Amino acid sequence: MKREFLLAGFGGQGVLSMGLFLAYAGMGEGKKVAYVPSYGAEMRGGTANCLVTISDREISSPLVSDPGVVVVMNHPSLLKFEPVVRSGGILLINSSLAHRDTKRQDIESYSIPTQELANQAGFSRGSNMIMLGALLEATGVVDVTETYNYLVKTFNGRHLDKMPQNMAAIQVGREFMREYRQQSEASIAYA
Repeated sequence: MKREFLLAGFGGQGVLSMGLFLAYAGMGEGKKVAYVPSYGAEMRGGTANCLVTISDREISSPLVSDPGVVVVMNHPSLLKFEPVVRSGGILLINSSLAHRDTKRQDIESYSIPTQELANQAGFSRGSNMIMLGALLEATGVVDVTETYNYLVKTFNGRHLDKMPQNMAAIQVGREFMREYRQQSEASIAYA
C-alpha cells in the first residue's frame, strides 16, 4: 500500500502540522514515510503546502506529481491543486475559505466547513484539526486509536493543554465526514 497526500493552504493554517501528523502516524505504524514541506517567504499568510507519502515499501522519490489525496484549506490552493488530484482520488475542500466545489467528475470531493465546525466545537483555532479528522475518516490511512500519541509527537510535547480540544476537533471532523458519506450514499441510492 502506498498513499500520497498533498496538503495546501495559507501559512498559519496548520497545513504543515497536518502533514507532520501523517508522517509521525505512518512511522508509528512501521511504514516508510516521506515528508516534504514547502512554504513561501512569509510564515503567516503566505503559501504553505506539503507532500506526504506513506508506504509499505521503500519510497523512490519524495516528490509526487499526482497525489491520490489532496487537502485544500483556501481558495487559491483549490485553484492551484485541484487539477493534480489523481483520477479516482480524493479532494477535501475547506469550504469556509474555498467557495466552490470541484469541477471534476473523476474524483471524490468533500466540502467541509472547518471554521464553522471548529466554532461549534468551541475551538475556533481548530480548523486544521477538523480537517485532519475528516481526512483520517475519508482515507483510513492510520489507526485513529493512536491519534493522541501522534499529536503529542507532532507538537513535540508542547501544547499538551490543548490536546483535549484538538482531540475533540478531530472527532468532530471524523463524525462530519462519516455523516457526509452516509448522506452521499443515500442520495446515490435514491437517484
